Amino acid sequence: MKVEGIASSQVIRRKQDGTLEYQPDDLTIEEPLEIRIGRKTVATTMRTPGNDEELAAGFLLSERIVRASDKVDKFSRFPGARNRENIITVTLAEGVKAKLNSARRFGTISSSCGICGKESIAAIRQNFPPIESAKGFRIHFETLLSLPVRLRQNQGAFARTGGIHAAGIFALNGKPRWVREDIGRHNAVDKVIGRAFLDHELPLASCILLVSGRASLEIMQKALSAGIPIVVSVSAPSTLAMEFARECNQTLIGFLRPPSFNIYAHTERIIFD
Repeated sequence: MKVEGIASSQVIRRKQDGTLEYQPDDLTIEEPLEIRIGRKTVATTMRTPGNDEELAAGFLLSERIVRASDKVDKFSRFPGARNRENIITVTLAEGVKAKLNSARRFGTISSSCGICGKESIAAIRQNFPPIESAKGFRIHFETLLSLPVRLRQNQGAFARTGGIHAAGIFALNGKPRWVREDIGRHNAVDKVIGRAFLDHELPLASCILLVSGRASLEIMQKALSAGIPIVVSVSAPSTLAMEFARECNQTLIGFLRPPSFNIYAHTERIIFD
């Protein structure tokens, strides 16, 4: 049975006393989503079904196929297709022209591969403007430490499966604005920034992005596409993520595991007193 991106199945479990039993187990669904603009397929990504419109919008934004100021007219499913629930067509508003030449994905993007579909690392250093100075936007370290618990409180699918990533966008006071889950951490980020894009909330100049997995270069790029100045991860960043954050004036925090965390770029946005 499938419910909100979760499928239940019978498994055999070996218990502590060595006996075996049949019991139900919830698993995160992973299925392809083909993203189209008109009749042109832009990408196929492996994702957890749900919030597909947000995922498509966030992907198009972070790939610079659309801009923050652009608008989407509608989303539709391919009529008559046997797998229509795994195809989504984006129709942009009148007068909006997609930059399809900037889409450089090849083949299927797995739920975890991130930039592996790119021709080269250099190709992802897209021309989003760097974040402005930290003046007027700083977060207290105690608020920062409260974010993992607040993210977990909004992770209903994780509580059931233990096998799904989350991305959350938080206000300066730590209040969650949007939290989304997906088997792919990049997809989870696309979903939250896609929601902000569709709500015409961009840029998110006074927000924090928290991801449940590691911070990669592409996570930093996606945050930059939405104008997010602070990116936080409960795990490690990569070297390229750190270099990108320093170049683009983003604050990058890793290993946020209260009461500790590491700051890799632009400490000035964190209040310690």
